[in-house]
Amino acid sequence: MKTTTTPSTVAHNAMPPPSAVSSARSSRVAPHSHIKGLGLTPEGLALSDGGGFIGQMNAREACGVVVELIKSRKFSGRALLLAGAPGTGKTALALAVSHELGVKVPFCPMVGSEVYSTEVKKTEVLAEAFRRAIGLRIKETKEVYEGEVTELTPAEAENPLSGYGKTVSHVIVGLKTVKGTKQLRLDPTIYEAMLKEKIVVGDVIYIEANTGAVKRVGRSDAYASSYDLESETYVPLPKGDVHKRKELVQDVTLGDLDAANARPQGGQDIMSVMGSLMKSGRTEVTEKLRKEVNKVVKGYVDQGVAEVIPGVVFIDEVHMLDIECFTYLNALLESPMAPTVILATNRGNAVVRGTTDVISPHGIPVDLLDRCLIVKTDTYNREQIAKVVQLRANVEGLKLGLGVLDRLAEEGERGSMRYALQLLTPASILAGLSGRNQIEVEDIGEMNELFLDAKTSARNIGSEGGFDGGRM
Repeated sequence: MKTTTTPSTVAHNAMPPPSAVSSARSSRVAPHSHIKGLGLTPEGLALSDGGGFIGQMNAREACGVVVELIKSRKFSGRALLLAGAPGTGKTALALAVSHELGVKVPFCPMVGSEVYSTEVKKTEVLAEAFRRAIGLRIKETKEVYEGEVTELTPAEAENPLSGYGKTVSHVIVGLKTVKGTKQLRLDPTIYEAMLKEKIVVGDVIYIEANTGAVKRVGRSDAYASSYDLESETYVPLPKGDVHKRKELVQDVTLGDLDAANARPQGGQDIMSVMGSLMKSGRTEVTEKLRKEVNKVVKGYVDQGVAEVIPGVVFIDEVHMLDIECFTYLNALLESPMAPTVILATNRGNAVVRGTTDVISPHGIPVDLLDRCLIVKTDTYNREQIAKVVQLRANVEGLKLGLGVLDRLAEEGERGSMRYALQLLTPASILAGLSGRNQIEVEDIGEMNELFLDAKTSARNIGSEGGFDGGRM
């Protein structure tokens, strides 16, 4: 019996050597990487295939109307409920709404079961999510000195406390821009900040006039020809005067402001540091603190310094919330600073969690359901499943052979669309092991033997609850 093999044959379970393409870093493909928006025309009508969506015309047009309501600030006090079977694109619709609203609009997704934390109260988790979904754009005009450092000379003086040693009394800094140069006489604390930033002659820096904060922007591009061992960021010489007014825009959320005020930093001694380390990971924010933060924010808005940007809270599997959370959700929706709320559920008539006899549509109490605009998502037909599979294959960079798309569409119709999509990557791995660069029908057939879809697995469960797959 011969044990040697020719170099061309590869064992079925042996991994091929990594190619130059596969060994390179690639971006992670998420379940909704293909969703770019709602795919609507300027008139608000849904394209058959647009924005990464296939089908769901009515649901997308309804979400388009909601996006217009949100943009015109007329959706407060209400919520959008996406109701439909599993795998019909509810999460994708919520994500598309956030894309349509813009990149800077905060989007805070969560699942209904997240509220059951051992550290924090249920209502606190909901309130925190709502606060993280309200953005605040702060516009601040600062006076700064900006330019390339041409001179950095510390001036020393006798130490007044003792006769030994010298201390820095002030520092002379020369700054150069395209328009001119300026020499500054600065405080010794600014010199210490410069030493920490490792600033040397030839660096482009800016110094805030009010706070004295020093920031190193990079190395002047006049020195770009001199090659150093370490890589350096070269920046052009700043334009305008050395002393100028600069407008800085900063985006934060109310949740960030709450967290910053709830856990102020203590002293620098060892006991303060140890005390902060011993504290638990999450801190509950009191209602009093939130009101104080709101008061400060209102003051900023009235002065024209800041602008409030309501974001989107997306609560998936909303039927997992209990009756206490639903009543608190009613109060949050009515608050003057409420973000847009999108809920999603796949339940029909269900018992409201936390009660024993209250049966309500979608497992949501009627008083909250009455505040919702309800959008139904439709199940996909065979043709639409084939288009979605082809779209995902393009996103994941997979090639499909003859008849593969029809076979996967058949599997999606028989089992579920998610099952058909899940077969793609394992089948591509099997095709690669067989030395092919595209998926063939036999790869899908082998994957079907290895994996079960949800409906087949459910059928294999016997009358007594045991798994009878081996006997069927």
